[in-house]
Amino acid sequence: MDTKTAKPLKERLEDLYEGDTQAGHRFRYGLLIFDVVTITFIVASSFLRARGTEILDAVIGVLIIADFLARLWIAHNRRKMLLSPFGILDLIVIVSLMAPIVGEGFAFLRVARVLRLFRSYQVTKRLRQDFKWFRRHEDIVLSALNLVVFLFCMTAIVYETQHSINPEIGNYGDALYFTVTALTTTGFGDIVLKGTWGRLTAVVIMIFGVSLFLRLVQVMLRPDKVNFKCPDCGLLRHERDAVHCKACGRLLNIPDEGDV
Repeated sequence: MDTKTAKPLKERLEDLYEGDTQAGHRFRYGLLIFDVVTITFIVASSFLRARGTEILDAVIGVLIIADFLARLWIAHNRRKMLLSPFGILDLIVIVSLMAPIVGEGFAFLRVARVLRLFRSYQVTKRLRQDFKWFRRHEDIVLSALNLVVFLFCMTAIVYETQHSINPEIGNYGDALYFTVTALTTTGFGDIVLKGTWGRLTAVVIMIFGVSLFLRLVQVMLRPDKVNFKCPDCGLLRHERDAVHCKACGRLLNIPDEGDV
C-alpha cells in the first residue's frame, strides 16, 4: 500500500475510532453491539459445546484481529497500547479464539472491551445525548458494568486454573456458580477451589467482590444527582434542581441537559 492510499485510510480510521462525527458515532455503537453479541455467543457456546463453534470462534477472532490492528495503527503510542491492560486482554482473547486449546476460558475476558468502550469519552458523550435514561442513571450503569466485567474475568480465571485439577469445576457453569457464591460471600461450600492459588483466587473474589457490590448498592441508593463542580468550594455532586451549593452557598448555574 503506497503512502497516498495509506494516509487517507488512516485518517478515515481515526475518524471512525476517535472522531466526533455521525459516522464515528455509528461505528462505535456498532462496535458496542458487536462486543455484546460476541460475549453472548461466547457464554452460550461454552455451555452448549455445539459442533461448529470453532469456526465461529475463528471468524470472531479474525474480526477482533482486524479491529486490534486498526487501533494499533492509529495509536499515538503503540507500545503503550500493547502493554496496557486492555491491549494484553485483547491479545489473550485473540489467542484463545484462534487456538482454543491454549485457553478457551479466557475468551470471557472479551467483556472488558465493553468497559473500555463505555469509558470512551466519545461513546459516553453520545449516550448522554441520545438516551435520557442513560443521563439519569450513568453512575449505576457504569458501576453495574464494572461488576459484570469483574464477574466474567474471575469466572474465566477460575475455570482456566481449576478445570484440569478440580473435578468440581467441569464447565463454565460450575466456575460461574462458584464465582457468584464467593462474590456474594454466600459460600455454600459444595464447590471449593483446590490448592493455595485456588484459595488465594477465592480471597481476591471475595475482597474485591464485596467492595464492588457495596459500591453498586451505594450508587443505586444515593439520591439522583448531577456532576457540576462548584467554582468556590469544588463540591462536585448536586441535586438536579439545585440553585445554591449546599456546602458554601455559591449561586450555581448548572447546565440543563434537556431531560427536564
